Amino acid sequence: MDPFESELRVIEAAEELAATLGGDKNHTVAAAAMDTNGVIHRAVNVYHFTGGPCAEFVVIGLAATAGAGPLVTMAAAGDGGRGFMPPCGRCRQAMLDIHPDIMVAVPTDNGSQMRPVRKMLPDTYFFPEADSRRLLRFSKTYYDAVANGTKVTTVRFDDPVVPGPYIFIFEDDAEHRRLDGMVTKVQHYRLDQMTAEQACLTPGECVDEFRGGLRARYPELSDQDEVGVVEFELI
Repeated sequence: MDPFESELRVIEAAEELAATLGGDKNHTVAAAAMDTNGVIHRAVNVYHFTGGPCAEFVVIGLAATAGAGPLVTMAAAGDGGRGFMPPCGRCRQAMLDIHPDIMVAVPTDNGSQMRPVRKMLPDTYFFPEADSRRLLRFSKTYYDAVANGTKVTTVRFDDPVVPGPYIFIFEDDAEHRRLDGMVTKVQHYRLDQMTAEQACLTPGECVDEFRGGLRARYPELSDQDEVGVVEFELI
C-alpha cells in the first residue's frame, strides 16, 4: 500500500541519516522507526565480522532505551546514495516477534510501498515468548467514535487479531492520538454468508452495501473468504 504522510517522514529520516554516512565503512546503513506517539528514532548499523547488528536492530534497541513502546513504522536506507532498502531476513524475524504490527517501507517498481511485517515472512516461525504489545489500526476518521464508545466493532480481512490488550492507533493522525483498549471477541464468517446481525450493523444498514464496502477496502477479498468481526472496548 502507498505510504501515508507520517510514513513518508520515516523514510525521509532514514534517507537523511544515510546521506551523512560514507566516511566510515563500519556504519553504512541507517534506519528510522516511528513509535505510537509519533516520535521518530534513528540509528545506524555496526558492521563487524563477528556479526554486528543491522541498523534496524540498533534502532529497535534505541527506541526501547527511550521507553518508546510498540513501533509503528520502520524504514532503512544505505549510504552512497543507495536509497532506502528492505530489511534482511533476520531483521524481519525480529520485527515480527518484537513489533508484530509494524509496517515496513520497501522499494518497488511503483515507488515506496508499505508492507505489514508478517506479509514479508510467509509461513514463518513465530516466537510467542516475546510477549509483544499489539496494535490495532483505524482510520483517523474513527477516532471520535472509538473514543466515545459509539464504535465498538470493526471487520478485518487477513488480519490476525486475537482477544487481548491492544493499543488503538489512528493512521496518519497529525496528533498521533492513541487509546488503550481490549479486544474482547473475534468471530469469523464467510463474506457471502454473513448477516447484518453478525456484522453488527445498525438498523437500516444494508448488508450488501456493507459487503461492497469491504470489497472496495480489500480488493483481494472474495465472497468465499472469511472476515473477522472484532469486538473491542476501551480500558
